[in-house]
Amino acid sequence: MPTGLIVSLIFIVLFIVIVLIANIKIVPQGYAYVVEYLGSYRATWKNGIHLKIPFFEKINSKITLMEQVVDFPPQPVITKDNVRMQIDTVVFYQITDCKLYAYGVTNPIFAIENLTATTLRNLVGELDLDETLTSRDVVNSKMRTILDEATDAWGIKVNRVELKSIIPPKEIQDAMEKQMKAERERREAILRAEGEKNSAILVAEGRKQSMILEAEAEKQAAILSAEAIREAKIREAEGEAEAILKVQEATAAGLRMLNEVNPVQSVIAIKSLEALAKVADGQATKIIIPSDIQSLAGLVTSAIEIGKSEK
Repeated sequence: MPTGLIVSLIFIVLFIVIVLIANIKIVPQGYAYVVEYLGSYRATWKNGIHLKIPFFEKINSKITLMEQVVDFPPQPVITKDNVRMQIDTVVFYQITDCKLYAYGVTNPIFAIENLTATTLRNLVGELDLDETLTSRDVVNSKMRTILDEATDAWGIKVNRVELKSIIPPKEIQDAMEKQMKAERERREAILRAEGEKNSAILVAEGRKQSMILEAEAEKQAAILSAEAIREAKIREAEGEAEAILKVQEATAAGLRMLNEVNPVQSVIAIKSLEALAKVADGQATKIIIPSDIQSLAGLVTSAIEIGKSEK
């Protein structure tokens, strides 16, 4: 075989190998390739190894299937009460149909941006300033629904829409700051008043409890004092009763002794006179002497006189 033919065959084989290697495509995870055959859509390659037909097939676009975030610049909007403000939005979307995404719209991101701005103006135009500032969730939900329906034809699913910031005019910001400051001062005054009220209530409760405890202590002291006085009186009465009992016992003992010795009538008369003398020593102004004692006294006087005459 001629040398030139061999060299040509070698070059042809090398060329075929290089072409085959160049047309082996590896699609990474999370991506998809849109392939055209002679200018027409042929297939969508998912992750893995694919062989492209050289000179006939072409990769039109490489599309990511992961969720993407696009932050649009602030858009001028006018509220229902004619307040002009700037609102910027953040859109979270994901490509679900690569063919529609590649052939449905020329510039999908630009289309989403314009659609977002138009939808935002329509929604905010139906709200006044206060509603716009306080109804972010409502606006986000409505915008997501509208954008998701509109982008279905482009193979895009809008997962979430967020109003990143709302920038009202300078004078509105100053008025809002003053209003917020006044509201904070009002809340501070209310909290201070509530604190003073609670403090006064606690002080009053403390005084009430203190008075109750003092009254209870005085009550207990009075009860203890009354108990002590009653106990003292009981002991005093018991002492007096015991003394009376002793006197009575002594008297009874004396009478028993007198009965045992069998005193004569004259001794009894003398004892009666001694008792009469003790009675006379008191404060009484009138003394009644029994008749029997008077007779005994006469007998005693006669006996004394007889004794004197005998002497």
